[in-house]
Amino acid sequence: MPTVILLGTLDTKGEEYDFLRRCLTRSGVDVLMVDCGVYPPRGDGPDVGAEDVAAAGGASLSELRESGDRGRAVSVMAEGAAAVLAGLLADGRLDGVLAMGGSGGTSLAAHAMRTLPVGVPKLIVSTVASGDTRPYVGARDIAMMYSVVDIAGINRLSARILANAAGAMAGMVRAEPPDVATRPLVGATMFGVTTQCVTAARERLEESGYEVLVFHATGTGGQSMEALAADGYLSGVLDITATELADELAGGIMSAGPDRLEMAGRLGLPQVVSLGALDMVNFGPLDSVPARYRDRRLYQHNENVTLMRTTPGECAELGRRLAGKLNAATGPAALFVPLRGVSAIAVDGGAFHDADADAALFEAVRANLDTRRVELVEMDTHINDPAFATAMADRFEEMTREHASKEAGV
Repeated sequence: MPTVILLGTLDTKGEEYDFLRRCLTRSGVDVLMVDCGVYPPRGDGPDVGAEDVAAAGGASLSELRESGDRGRAVSVMAEGAAAVLAGLLADGRLDGVLAMGGSGGTSLAAHAMRTLPVGVPKLIVSTVASGDTRPYVGARDIAMMYSVVDIAGINRLSARILANAAGAMAGMVRAEPPDVATRPLVGATMFGVTTQCVTAARERLEESGYEVLVFHATGTGGQSMEALAADGYLSGVLDITATELADELAGGIMSAGPDRLEMAGRLGLPQVVSLGALDMVNFGPLDSVPARYRDRRLYQHNENVTLMRTTPGECAELGRRLAGKLNAATGPAALFVPLRGVSAIAVDGGAFHDADADAALFEAVRANLDTRRVELVEMDTHINDPAFATAMADRFEEMTREHASKEAGV
């Protein structure tokens, strides 16, 4: 019988968690309650006590109570909860995790859930689920359900919502994993302006026996790909779209953080990389573009997305940063440069065509890339030319075979 972990602060939500436990039990699943509260629990009590959670987080429960520092208590209990979940997963006693709470409880539970592998069912019923959930979900498959009312007692509305959550979790932990072919997994990054390239490369690799996971390069997309690489899912990456680096540099809304484009190299995975969409920084609606950028070349992709053309100076810095990341790779790496445009709108006659900016990007790459360690391939095409996509896919396949032979000592 599958086991659902209920993760929550029983000092304030004991009654509500007892209700969830009853709902799950009626659905035919086992339940383990983990208490992340600092003060004495209410209700029927936990299976894993707050003392054990605090100890796993590196502190004593009495210390947390005496300090009265709520922020530190949440941080310690979040770390402890993550350690407890890891132990339960390793012991085969965790098939899914369900939590509920306000901003504090959601933050605590989400932190712990983000440490679990992709594919393990994770659900939070939260008062903050109707807003920006990116800080909670991050790059993991955490489902969030809006509680509508505050989680404060059981009433006709909260009972229905919590019962739905319990039913959803019971269904998830019982779901049979699909029977799919175990082909090597490749991560690829795509944007609207690089879709043709990625599609052609994906189809080429699929013909050769690979399974390609395509990630939308919106910040969380790049983070998700690198998280899967860190978890051991990917055999290599086809990192065609590097636009998240531009957002990190210029303050756009789709940054994947300062470590983007480093995980594959750190793990020694084969990686074939390009400069896709480094001609743009992403913002929201036109009126959301920062005042300092209002006189820049802007392109309204749709009513919710405004693109800003990168300058020669920004492109030079992007070239330096990208080269530095690839130089640090511990595995095979190649950089493909499309000399006639890095996106669909950067080609000759396109809205973001800028020969000076492109030249600055390409020169910075040439000047900073260690070509003794990283292969540099320049092609007189734009990024969406089928020949460019095919060349990247074919080189990835060759590189992967060479890497596998080397790892096997052949």
